[in-house]
Amino acid sequence: MPEQHPGSRPTLEAVAALAGVSRATASRVVNGGDGVRKPLVDKVRKAVEELQYIPNHAARTLVTRRTGAVAVVIAEPEIRIFSDPFFSQQLRGISKELAAHDTQLVLLIVEGPADFDRIARYLSGGHVDGALAFSLHTDDPLPAITRRAGVPTVYGGRPSWTAGPGEEAVQYVDADNRGGARAAVQYLRSLGRERIAYIGGPPDQTSAMDRLDGYRDILPETDPTLVAEGAFTVESGARAMAQLLERRPDLDAVFAASDLMASGALRILRERGITVPEQVALVGFDDMDSVAETTDPPLTTVRQDIEGQGRLMARLLLSGLDRARTGAGRPDSVITPTTLVRRASA
Repeated sequence: MPEQHPGSRPTLEAVAALAGVSRATASRVVNGGDGVRKPLVDKVRKAVEELQYIPNHAARTLVTRRTGAVAVVIAEPEIRIFSDPFFSQQLRGISKELAAHDTQLVLLIVEGPADFDRIARYLSGGHVDGALAFSLHTDDPLPAITRRAGVPTVYGGRPSWTAGPGEEAVQYVDADNRGGARAAVQYLRSLGRERIAYIGGPPDQTSAMDRLDGYRDILPETDPTLVAEGAFTVESGARAMAQLLERRPDLDAVFAASDLMASGALRILRERGITVPEQVALVGFDDMDSVAETTDPPLTTVRQDIEGQGRLMARLLLSGLDRARTGAGRPDSVITPTTLVRRASA
């Protein structure tokens, strides 16, 4: 075994010598390569642990052609990302999955149009192996940026665009937004509610469009005065609820396309002296614990596994990178189920 001086950094040669294998074999194991028998893999890993060997990142990148980093691009202002629990839950799922695969998360935030050039330069610079992007809008330049950069990308949410000729299909993870909305409205109808209003999200996001479609699946002839637009925020939910009450004071139920908007609507109903659920039944969407379980009354809502979707996004990307190395096809996109969670608001 090569001599190790006190305080010196262990080398790959020292790992190979302690494990009793060649340097090439030790390198394959350390860098996640294939073709090494399990007993030898175990010996190398034991030597790595005993010597507390830390691979040289630059050398590892040359061998594997991987940086060990993934960009997470969120197309929303910083203030919303750090105040909306949806983003923290999705980032938690992504972070857990990447950490489990010894991969670094690099967060890129789109504060305004000027940020797209910066993000394009970064993605084109070979700093990351792939990207995860979510909360995109229909006119978002991010898909074109990732294509030009040649960066494998998985999207959070059904894309509003399709792949062009010769391009690979767009990969994404989403919830069954339309089905969840149908279940919410059908439930309100089962309670005998007849004038069911809807507070929707931004019309340039597919999740909002799909939830509106689900509402209309159950109520195809609904009066347009029962539909108001929000922005997936508490304040927009409050504004939309005030508009609805002004237009239709006789409404007896509300389906809001997010828990945050539902909590804003609940605040206005309470201010107007309207009891929930006795006079107006209220259903949200997301089932974020920090919102749905803390409102008064607790919120009946449609649950989507937000953290789980984050993990799936990361898993889909990493699996695709591994398959690309072996020439296998990319994994399919995933639609996760939604379920109605009944609490006291409806």
